[in-house]
Amino acid sequence: MNNDNNEVMLKVENITKRFPGTLALNEVSFEVKRGEVHAVVGENGAGKSTLMNIISGLLEPDEGRIVFMGGEVRFLNPREAQDAGIGFVHQELSLCPHLKVSENIFMGRLPHLKNTFVNRKRLKEMTDYFLEKFQADFAADDVVKNLTVAQQQIIEIAKALALDCKLLILDEPTSSITENETKVLFGIINEIKRQGMSILYISHRMEEIFQVCDSVTVIRDGCLINTLRTAGVTSDQVVRMMVGRNIENMYPPKSSGISDVILKVEGLKSKDVFKDISFSLRKGEILGFYGLVGAGRTEVMRALCGIDPCDNKVIEFRGDRVENNAYRRSIDRGIVYITEDRKSQGLFLKMSVENNISAAMIENIRTDFRIDRDKESALCGRYVGELGIKIASEKQKVDSLSGGNQQKVMIGKWLATYPKVLIMDEPTRGIDVGSKSEIHKMLRKLSEEGVGVIVISSELPEIIGLADRVIVMHEGTITGELSGDDIKEENIIIYASNFKTSSRAANE
Repeated sequence: MNNDNNEVMLKVENITKRFPGTLALNEVSFEVKRGEVHAVVGENGAGKSTLMNIISGLLEPDEGRIVFMGGEVRFLNPREAQDAGIGFVHQELSLCPHLKVSENIFMGRLPHLKNTFVNRKRLKEMTDYFLEKFQADFAADDVVKNLTVAQQQIIEIAKALALDCKLLILDEPTSSITENETKVLFGIINEIKRQGMSILYISHRMEEIFQVCDSVTVIRDGCLINTLRTAGVTSDQVVRMMVGRNIENMYPPKSSGISDVILKVEGLKSKDVFKDISFSLRKGEILGFYGLVGAGRTEVMRALCGIDPCDNKVIEFRGDRVENNAYRRSIDRGIVYITEDRKSQGLFLKMSVENNISAAMIENIRTDFRIDRDKESALCGRYVGELGIKIASEKQKVDSLSGGNQQKVMIGKWLATYPKVLIMDEPTRGIDVGSKSEIHKMLRKLSEEGVGVIVISSELPEIIGLADRVIVMHEGTITGELSGDDIKEENIIIYASNFKTSSRAANE
């Protein structure tokens, strides 16, 4: 994707930003050309989000300047950046769930008739224009709360494009959308790039960066490491620049000591969600669950733990039949579920790191009717150290941490319960390669120590590299189980798309 146009759309010069006790950015400089897709990469906490927030007007720099479309700018708020032509699609969704798709895309810019009423016909036409670009399977009048996360992600991108921006910032845009929707997104990126729009692309997925980006800027610990053309560098070189070291053996060796069944599930079903779910988990193994969006993986695990209701289930845990009809009972037995949505379901963002880590086990740090602060601090210190959580203080609020460190806090919270079965839903979503490797090794260590580990992941390399056995789901049913050398991409995709069943039905 070479671009011969040398016109500079955005110039960032010596940007420095300080927070109390932290130098977030230290004289960072780079350029984005017109019609270029420019990746910005770095580990969680490297300063990427701070830099994007400065470019988009959410934060002001302490030093340095920004030149946009030939003129120096200093945005006081995001609205000023939007009016200037900078659109920002955040990783975390920011839609109004009770409004229609069309009302979300054109919020604040609804077309009106002369009598001040909204021109509904024109609004639908404007919305349909963008939905057709995405080949969207939902309509302008659909209410957002009834749509999937993947569909809502498309609305976020369409909302930014509708602003007629000249520079579009995409923060982990594929983290919640399917493979087919990702291909559509890349097609749209290529199209708007040809129209002269520039794109800042933040992603931890190396394959995406080399597939869609022209250049890459690497940031580490708030400092610029290098800016390079993607055609002249390899993914391994980029990773080494990001983390400052070689990451060899991204996935730990597979288990060689799988033994007794510790969890057995039979006949798990929930009307219109999943049916006839039966599987076992053995001591010493990591069991992977894979399926396309809507396959029902998350719903199965939430029902297993008693978070969501289900119609029927038989669960044997360590040889005894149990009834997990409430999540608290599941936790007390040692079966815990770590959600994929750390922001709204997994953490108390406005509370401290130590409050979050101790939240699931208050009973263990309580003296009479009061929390023993020394015990809480000791518990927090243990898991901050074991998981390598980067914090300024145990009192630091979780919402001030990077995504990777928030993920580690959530993991620490549940490790503090001493689980016997640990279910992790998308354990490394939105996390840099260094943190991914650390989490993979942690999961293998837990499995070797006798903890049963179930991993739900949408990333095929992760499932293939980490799991000892893989169960594949399609539309609420288990369509296949793979182990050993059979854990291959083509086999997983065949089961995930239910190709075998479809082919057999067609032949009959």
